[in-house]
Amino acid sequence: MLTHPTIDQLHGLGLHGMAKGFKDLMNQPEAHSLDHTEWLALLLDQEATLRRQKKFESRARAAKLRQTATVEDVDYRASRGLDRALFLKLAGCDWIRAKHNLLITGPCGVGKSWLACALGQKACREDLSTSYHRVPRLFAALALARADGRYTKLLRQIARVDLLILDDWGPETLTADQRRDLLEIVEDRHDARSIIVTSQVPVDRWYEIIGNPTIADAILDRLVHNAYRIELTGDSMRKKKSPEPVTSAA
Repeated sequence: MLTHPTIDQLHGLGLHGMAKGFKDLMNQPEAHSLDHTEWLALLLDQEATLRRQKKFESRARAAKLRQTATVEDVDYRASRGLDRALFLKLAGCDWIRAKHNLLITGPCGVGKSWLACALGQKACREDLSTSYHRVPRLFAALALARADGRYTKLLRQIARVDLLILDDWGPETLTADQRRDLLEIVEDRHDARSIIVTSQVPVDRWYEIIGNPTIADAILDRLVHNAYRIELTGDSMRKKKSPEPVTSAA
């Protein structure tokens, strides 16, 4: 059998998964007993697997998640009030497909950003486009874009992704420009795309953070009404145990 020309042809056609699968099968003596249909099925499975992996890697790079986190690694034993059943439901990503939002609140260090990134990583695995932004940096980027003419383009980019993660919102009151920016983002995504917001500030105080009553009503009506909520409690998970005192030998 002309093994190498076949592999070269598969690569030439962009079927890199099938090429790898063909090479692997040729090196497995037991594979020679398979019929043509079984060979084809295995090669197609290799191709599909490779394409899914490449698509995930592309999604993950574009998402620019702050932390390397996965839903499988969530620690449910930590005393922070995380509802395991709710989080496992969220990990299925159906809420993203249904265009709902998620609000994660709690004190510093309880894992808000980590959980948001874990859900973002799972969304990438589910072939859902994702984009992570720390809110202060996003507002700075929008201010710069407003000054150099890229504002509308940047808003369109933000509006297109299936899942937008807005991390670390508050506690500072928004400026007039920031209020308008947030309203534009929320309005573009209302009933069309999903948002995760993480904040140290409880949801019932977001009204005062936005500052302007009319704009606050418009933002929160669109953001909160169909949102799941995770309200974390407890001490910071970043705290490390004090080192054991060193005792000198007698």
